[in-house]
Amino acid sequence: MSPTATTSPDSTPVVPSAAAPAVAEVLARLRQWPGERRVAVGLSGGVDSSLTAALLVAAGWEVEGLTLWLMSGKGSCCAEGLVDAAGVCDQLGVPHHVVDSRARFREQIVDFLLEGYGEGLTPLPCSRCNRAVKFTPMLEWAEAERGLGRLATGHYARQRPAGEGAGRHQLLRGLDPQKDQSYFLYDLSQTVLGRLVFPLGELTKEATRAEASRLGLRTAKKPESQDLCLADHHGSMRAFLDAYLPPRQGEIVLADGTVLGSHEGIEHFTIGQRKGLGVAWSEPLHVVRLDGAMNRVVVAPRREATRQACVVGAINWVSIAPPGQPIEVEVQVRYRSLPERALLTPLQETAADHSADRPHRARLDFAEPQFSVAPGQGAVFYCGDVLLGGGLIQADG
Repeated sequence: MSPTATTSPDSTPVVPSAAAPAVAEVLARLRQWPGERRVAVGLSGGVDSSLTAALLVAAGWEVEGLTLWLMSGKGSCCAEGLVDAAGVCDQLGVPHHVVDSRARFREQIVDFLLEGYGEGLTPLPCSRCNRAVKFTPMLEWAEAERGLGRLATGHYARQRPAGEGAGRHQLLRGLDPQKDQSYFLYDLSQTVLGRLVFPLGELTKEATRAEASRLGLRTAKKPESQDLCLADHHGSMRAFLDAYLPPRQGEIVLADGTVLGSHEGIEHFTIGQRKGLGVAWSEPLHVVRLDGAMNRVVVAPRREATRQACVVGAINWVSIAPPGQPIEVEVQVRYRSLPERALLTPLQETAADHSADRPHRARLDFAEPQFSVAPGQGAVFYCGDVLLGGGLIQADG
């Protein structure tokens, strides 16, 4: 039986009843959840996943903590995170398990990043990690080893079960627009989405911190980690790339081939970048293309750095079935970008696209020209709060 109270760090019993109305509503929903209430909670050692576990315990669920060991060495996502995750489980009186996922992480994420950066792409590792390293493997391990059929995480997103949305499980934005993480979850399958629980989807980050502090959770005041765990682990993204990719000197050029300077590796540049180019020109320049074949960084004035359209491949349709006709969508081409109106037109699959279960392609025609559209990044489609689907930007239109 799951415990119904937590213990503060000074051993003072704390009943995790909600102080704020939003938390009370979350607890009420969890107590009314249909079906099985035995769950593995993915614990990173941060405040979000810690409160997720605490809320589920408070709602009477049978909870077990599960932490993936992704990298060796220091870093909030590694040694420190493992210690804090174990400590929170001890506080809550629930079991804690650690699964060694270092080999999978290296194959699926580190190698994927290095290959992409070497080709002049700006890879999006987080959505791939969620699909290939975290959610599916964690669910498989929890069911096989512990008989747990559900997984909960501290993501700020919402899930609407099938039956309320045309027979498909739907993925929605988190209530807090500053913390919404649905963008990184677009690649999850219907099978996985139907087994997930996102207790924090209706909370703001402020409410999460406040409730974690009220409960005395050891991670309540833990600072935020960087968006990318590899950057957090190595100190910066540049340090990570330098650790694996040798310097490869090339040219920085204008679109007409005029050489303006040199660089030590195209992996250190991103589409749209203006600062740190190390070149002088009569007006500010931005990176508009990374030429992996020629090892060149192509730059241009901002007026030449916008795109009216792009092609998106490897699309995963989430909340709706793959459309057969053009549809109007709101699209984000980066995690922190604002949603922009676009016309999405399905394209015929090519032999190169037809791999695994992500063969769908589409063209996006933006209502307004977009700045910093980077091949390799995610383009995620929404209708209001509902995430329709998403894929990877392949090329400019």
